[in-house]
Amino acid sequence: MTSLPLADMGKIYAERRERAAESAARRVERERRLADAVCAWLGKDLVKREAFRDQQVIYVPIERAHETLAHCKNALGFDQLTDVTAYDTLKLEGEHPERFVMVWILTNLGQEARLRVKAYLNEDDPVLPTATDIWRGADWPEREVYDMYGIEFTGHYNLKRLLLPEGYVGHPLRKDYPLRGRGERDNFPVIPRTKKASYE
Repeated sequence: MTSLPLADMGKIYAERRERAAESAARRVERERRLADAVCAWLGKDLVKREAFRDQQVIYVPIERAHETLAHCKNALGFDQLTDVTAYDTLKLEGEHPERFVMVWILTNLGQEARLRVKAYLNEDDPVLPTATDIWRGADWPEREVYDMYGIEFTGHYNLKRLLLPEGYVGHPLRKDYPLRGRGERDNFPVIPRTKKASYE
């Protein structure tokens, strides 16, 4: 009786790892070239460029953020807005010219590439144009940023709180907001249940 040869799983796994590494290297190179194109288009207006764990990050002036996002979609094929968020630099180490940083994560589905666009935003006037006219998917993420940080998006067709009640005072993700809150939970409106749930 002849036995079938056993597969060399070590060799198979090594080949898979090698192919995955080659694929990742090609993706990193595509993302670098796309970031190069955005930087060249911005010219002297480019604020800063970083690469963190092979992720390309471009800082733009807040005045050119909307224009840059539109260029990324229309000229470079970033057809998906993966996320919109922000962070507060109040207690972060290092030098930061403004308190807030807006973050847009863009995805080019055709090239399987991502780009992170960031812009510093003034604490005294945290207002910028909405990106909903570029990607409709910016709707709820912008509302979350408005709710948590108090950053306003002009032109947003329905800018209101997303996670907290409309009467809520304050923005919980700002670094000067107390960790234990201000007793808001005690004052939240109680929504009574009109009918007891039945699981029978």
